[in-house]
Amino acid sequence: MRRCVIVGGASIGDYEAVGAMLRPDDYMIYCDCGLRHMDGLGTAPDLIVGDFDSYSNPGLDAETIILPCEKDDTDTVFAVKEALRRGFEDFLLVGVVGERLDHTLGNVSILLMLDSEGKKGTIIDDYSEMEIVSDRCGKPCIIDDSYVYFSLINISGTARGVTIRGAKYPLENAEITCEYQYGVSNEVLPGCTAEVSVGEGRLLLVKVR
Repeated sequence: MRRCVIVGGASIGDYEAVGAMLRPDDYMIYCDCGLRHMDGLGTAPDLIVGDFDSYSNPGLDAETIILPCEKDDTDTVFAVKEALRRGFEDFLLVGVVGERLDHTLGNVSILLMLDSEGKKGTIIDDYSEMEIVSDRCGKPCIIDDSYVYFSLINISGTARGVTIRGAKYPLENAEITCEYQYGVSNEVLPGCTAEVSVGEGRLLLVKVR
């Protein structure tokens, strides 16, 4: 199954870095004003979705789903649901975090939705990569020392059995709540790989390049 890449309308400053994460066989969904990134990313859409309230429908020779302006789902959430309906299991989201904090938080929550569905989801921006580490993973998440920092942020309930090894600030069977975020700005030990696992619950792993 091809990976599904969903492109939103938030700013992308480093097209080279973001574009390097794309694969030739990715299935590309552009959401509304995410189409402004098409030339920078150098990839054509397989599917376009949007209500076109922030970008004119370019009329490209690609499948296009036109949405109403008044709806429960954002264009990005609709795109994810449509891709799930089409059977995709691996998702990369770009151009979905940035100036609008409300959209950023809403889009980060998409990772929780994908984790609940048993799917793999990653968000990347100019500086970082984000994914969910949960008790569904079955094995530790590996972080190599090419990342300057990494953080574990609780965005859903309470995470227990949190273990970090191979890092400057290790943890063993710890608990992280939404009220006390002490998992911010850790570092992989030089020449090592860090391992992160969660026994119960979910955490947002942010790896800073």
